[in-house]
Amino acid sequence: MSLDTVVEDVRDEARARAEEIREAAESEADEIVAEAEADAERIREERLAEIDRQIEQEREQTLSSAKLEAKQERLSARRDVLEDVYDDVEATIESLDGDRRRELTETLLDATLAEFDDEEVAVYTRAEDVDLLEDLVADRNAAVDGEVDCLGGVVAESDTSRVRVNNTFDSILDSVWDDELKHISERLFDQ
Repeated sequence: MSLDTVVEDVRDEARARAEEIREAAESEADEIVAEAEADAERIREERLAEIDRQIEQEREQTLSSAKLEAKQERLSARRDVLEDVYDDVEATIESLDGDRRRELTETLLDATLAEFDDEEVAVYTRAEDVDLLEDLVADRNAAVDGEVDCLGGVVAESDTSRVRVNNTFDSILDSVWDDELKHISERLFDQ
């Protein structure tokens, strides 16, 4: 064997070994690239899923917020309507006159005086009804002692029993309003 043959064999062997190393490196590089691509796809899918979750969460929050705001606006509108109705009722009561006002005031006066045991009672009413009340207490153990800020009716008190009875239209309206608010609301808003 000649030296040239040995050199050529070593070279062939080196080339074969280099080719094996290159193929192994290419194979390893392909595996690394495939793993990186798989990781990138997995990360992309995770990110997309997270973005979808965030979008859904924000959509739910926005929807919930909008529903709450709409409910608050509905409640506010209902409250405004109820306040308007209450104001209309007050205005109607305040504008009562003649026999109807006299009849209601007398009924309230009778109920008020029934709370006292034949003692002298001081009674009060709104300024516009003082003359009416003076006429109504003429034959009773009561005397008009002043005015109160109200829609009408009677407030009475006695020094001896230290009792104060409020039978004004306002107090009755408030009581009826509180007792019937649910029914009024159902009737107005068809719940």
